[in-house]
Formats: sequence, C-alpha cells, structure tokens
Amino acid sequence: MFEPLYTAEEMRAAEAGHDVEALMDRAGKAVADHILADYPGTRHVTVVAGGGNNGGDGRVAARYLEEHGCEVRIVDAKAGETDLGQHEVLVDALFGTGFTGEPRPEAAKLIEAMNASDAVVVAVDVPSGVDASTGEVAGVAVEATSTVTFHGAKVGHYVGPGSFLHGFCVEVADIGLPKHATHAHRVSGTDVLQLVPRRSPRDNKYTAGSLLVVGGSPGMSGAAALASRAAFRADAGYVTIATHPDAIPVLETLVVEAVKRPLDDVLDAAGRAGALAIGPGLGRGDEGRALVRRLLEDTDLPAVVDADGLFGLEPFERSAPTVLTPHAGELARLLGTDSAWVDAHRLAALDRAVEKFGCVILLKGMDTLVGAPGQGPIVSSGCSALATAGTGDVLTGILGAFLSKGIGARLAAVAATCAHTHAALAVEHPDGLVAGDVVEALPGVLHASL
Repeated sequence: MFEPLYTAEEMRAAEAGHDVEALMDRAGKAVADHILADYPGTRHVTVVAGGGNNGGDGRVAARYLEEHGCEVRIVDAKAGETDLGQHEVLVDALFGTGFTGEPRPEAAKLIEAMNASDAVVVAVDVPSGVDASTGEVAGVAVEATSTVTFHGAKVGHYVGPGSFLHGFCVEVADIGLPKHATHAHRVSGTDVLQLVPRRSPRDNKYTAGSLLVVGGSPGMSGAAALASRAAFRADAGYVTIATHPDAIPVLETLVVEAVKRPLDDVLDAAGRAGALAIGPGLGRGDEGRALVRRLLEDTDLPAVVDADGLFGLEPFERSAPTVLTPHAGELARLLGTDSAWVDAHRLAALDRAVEKFGCVILLKGMDTLVGAPGQGPIVSSGCSALATAGTGDVLTGILGAFLSKGIGARLAAVAATCAHTHAALAVEHPDGLVAGDVVEALPGVLHASL
C-alpha cells in the first residue's frame, strides 16, 4: 500500500555495517542483468563511471556484460576521459545517491554528451544530476531511458523534476539489505481505497456522507457542479451546494441530485453537513474571501479548500481536519514566491506550506505530494490526461466525500488522489479526456478496489 522512498542518508544507514564490495557486486550484476533482459542483442556498451561507489557499480556491470560477450568501453570521468566511443547502450554511473547541487563543468559536458546520444541510457541508482533525496535538479541532468536502483526507490525517482528523468521504469534490485525506516512514502495501487468507508446496510443518506459544497457563481457554476457530481460518485450519500443565487437555476439542471441553497444560508446548511468543500467557482472578491475565513474559523467540520477558496488565504485557527489542495501556481501565491520555484523545490515548498498553515497540504501535479504536520510526505504518481480544466474540482469533490465519511485528513487526501488518478487511467480515451469522464469512472474504480 505504502512503498518506502529512501533519501541518501537513509540509504547510508541501511548500508552501514555491510560489506561494500559484496553490495557493489550485487548492484553491478543487477544493472548488467537489466540490460541483457530489457535490451536483448546489445553488443556495444559504454559505461560512464565516476570516482565513487556509483562508478564502482558501473565497473562491476561492465565486467558482467563482458562475460556475456558484450564489448564494453569504460569512460573514466575522474581521469577526464570524454570519448563515449561506439555504443548501443550507455550506462550512466557518474553520480550516485549522495550527489547534491550542480555538476561541475567537466561532468556537465559528459551528461550533455549522454543526452545527445541516440543510444539507450541506463541510469545506475539515479540519473546523474538528480538529487536522490529531493528530486531537485540544480543544473544539467541525465535523461535516462530506464533506471536500475538498489534496495528501494529513492525520493528523487518520484518527486519532480527528477521524476521526469528516470525513463520508462525504475527497476528496484534486491542487494541483500534489511528494511529500514523512511520518512517519505509512495502510494501504489488502489489498496488505500479499502480504508475508505462505503455505504452499509445501516447507513442512511446522511450517515453515508453528507457534504456541503460552497462555490459556484455566474459563469463558474460548472466548477461546483463537477465537485458535487464527483462527491456523489465517490459514494457520498447527500450533497448540498451553497452558491450564488443567480447560479442556482443552472445548477438545478447540472446536478439534479444535489440540494441548492443561497450563500446567505451557508451556515444553516453546514448544520446538516459532515464536511465542507470550499472554493470551486466561488469567485475571488472580498465577500468570498471573508466567507472562506468565516467557514474555516466558525465551523468545526472537516474541510477541503481549493481553487478560489485559496485565493488570498492567510493562516487560520482551526482544530477540525483541514486539507488545502493547491497547484504550483496557487501554492506560490500562498507562499509569496513564484511557481517556477515551487516546481523546482516541490518538497521544500510542501514543507513551508505545512508549517505556515498547520494542516494537510495536497500539492497537485504529476507527482502529487501530501504533507501533514509531524508526518513525512506521501507521493502519488499522477496521470497526464488530468491536465485539463475541471479535474481539480473533481478531486475536491472526491476528497470532500471521503472527509464526510469520517476518515482523517491525511488519509482522505491520499485516498482521493489515488481514486482521482485511477479514474483517469480507467477512461478509455485519454486523448481528449474531460473532467466529467473522470467523474463517471469513479464508481468502477471504487468497486474494483474492494
């Protein structure tokens, strides 16, 4: 359900006291086995080897490949060698998990040469130039075709921008180390959805999960509609939409199952709700911002805040479970920085947001990150088809439905991300996918996870 993601420090702790040469032999053999199995018929291999243990892994791989009849050239980076020679496969054994910062000019030239090659590039442990502990890339980095890593996946494999460089797979090779505790984890598969309560024979429509969606305004009623429809499809039993009076006639046709109330009645509507979903299409005016703050500070309902609800949001006092779901641009505004910095330092940005707001933060993206006070981050791989208007509103509705069922904010955020991604993957036509397709795929994903 939750796969450990290692930092460089955690890997050093896992390796402590073990025979380095034996570990290196197993690692190098795993790289050679990967090349022979995944790229059959390879005859010419060039290994770009650094001066550390990563280079040692590459040299061991070269020995095993030679034993299988391959012609192998070793480029010794420490000696200043640069000629990559004739090759069908390049082995990137330049930097390992301990690398941080920006490659020096000589190493950068080798990385650029590897990237310019038309050959397959197999990265050893992590693509060189990627910080294994954060996923950050300070300068140039290897664009691998595939990656072979050891003992466990690293944070940098699944957190951007490093997550875009490992190639079509990250193969984890067992090198004989015992399990070791990690701060970060990755959610894999849909097993986490089994932890979300479903409607039981004893439930009524309110106990099955009652959600109040606060949003929708003229011209943006679709956002509230998508969130509400997603909540129903995520197994909520009752959904109310508190919205601008002028949007009610439109929402009556878009979500016939939901009750509609004017925004003036929002606190009364909250009295029958089990959770709040605040922000989809709400608008960014002063009245909307004041309403968001009032709902957060004057109610004790679990809440998810997204979209317009995040605009101009300042830290608040709240004890009820709360999730903020920004994308990079929204988080940048909340932190007073720019989206490029957030994209380059996603874990650091997540930590800043958790510290500032004191609640669960779900940072959206291909590497969706969930952070919570006092707990390590959880990474969930995304789906590129979700890069379309309205899918964020769908996620808000799913998360709101899960919160209304009484589960904790961190688990609700992780489970909602999982359901959202797998619903998108279940759509038969990823090209041209729209947010409503994801909504309709949700019941099948939830049922299949049982």
